[in-house]
Amino acid sequence: MRDAQPAEAERVGTPPPAEALRVRDKRHKANSLDIAHMAGVSQSTVSRALRGDPMVSAATRERILEVARQLNYHVDKNASSLRRKQTGTLALLFFEDPTTDDSAINPFFHSMLGSMIRACSRQGYDLLVSFQDLLRDWLADYEDSHKADGIILLGYGDYLAYRGRLEALIAHGAHLVRWGQVLPDHPGVSIGCDNVAGGRLAAEHLVRLGRRRIAFIGEIAPSAPEMADRYRGYHDTLLAAGLEPDPRLQASAVSTEASGRAALRALLERGQEFDAVFAASDLIAIGAMGALAAAGRRVPEDVAVVGFDGIPMGAVTRPSLTTVSQDTKRAGEALVQSLINQIEGRPAESMILTPRLVVRESCGGVAASPA
Repeated sequence: MRDAQPAEAERVGTPPPAEALRVRDKRHKANSLDIAHMAGVSQSTVSRALRGDPMVSAATRERILEVARQLNYHVDKNASSLRRKQTGTLALLFFEDPTTDDSAINPFFHSMLGSMIRACSRQGYDLLVSFQDLLRDWLADYEDSHKADGIILLGYGDYLAYRGRLEALIAHGAHLVRWGQVLPDHPGVSIGCDNVAGGRLAAEHLVRLGRRRIAFIGEIAPSAPEMADRYRGYHDTLLAAGLEPDPRLQASAVSTEASGRAALRALLERGQEFDAVFAASDLIAIGAMGALAAAGRRVPEDVAVVGFDGIPMGAVTRPSLTTVSQDTKRAGEALVQSLINQIEGRPAESMILTPRLVVRESCGGVAASPA
């Protein structure tokens, strides 16, 4: 019995020279059918490979791309989009944040933005970036107006404020994904960090260092679900270590340096002794370290400090900041892939990413070199 032939998408081999495969009129412009013939695959496989569909194997995609290069073939994005009745564009909507510069973008999202741009480019999509407030009609602005095929939301931490908006968009058939808290009953697809695990990492590290009076700076209200989960991880870790969390060592702060400074000063004014601070964001932590320095408290000798996010700025502060780092590269790629899966009719599921602890000088670690 003869061995079965390998599946079309998995046949491998170096494509022969174009002139040896097909006698073609020099005036003939190469198309996807020519590529399919030369690569030994179907035209639909060529189309999927050229738009970066992950269902096409790496070997098959490379073979198809090599044939396309031989034929000097270039994808006509406009024609492809018209056939699919799509724009070939994704909309990234930011919620404006208070910042010390004119960007109005939380520094945490800068690295994620670069990752999303690269992910879009690899898959043949453009990225349209815009600030958007809660009062605007996102669907009318983008999908219904044919500006974009789907929407990515960044910086909309208080999902309770726009849950109804999300439910209405999903009922309308909109394609969207958000960065933020992943909850079982949350509408739509979300990509987020395991904030409870991150809070646990920070608190466990401080406890191992022998710190016993560990303050928490950040919001713990339902309107700030990510920070509240970081607090929960910290709180539960202290209990597990036999340390009673002291509510007098919690100070509210939003994710800005100014808020971190004010919160740390409030802790000092209470007269409660503490030997460590876990801040719910790196910006809060950097502000808190400034307030400690102004008060004559040494970091880490008197007070060890841990932040959360892993923004590049934390590596160049003095002392450099120990932080719970979120994987912005993977997050950006996951947001883009999830949205494209929805647009192209493939399954898309919410995802929780695991953070990691990066130990630097603010906890007695080694100074980090700037990235």
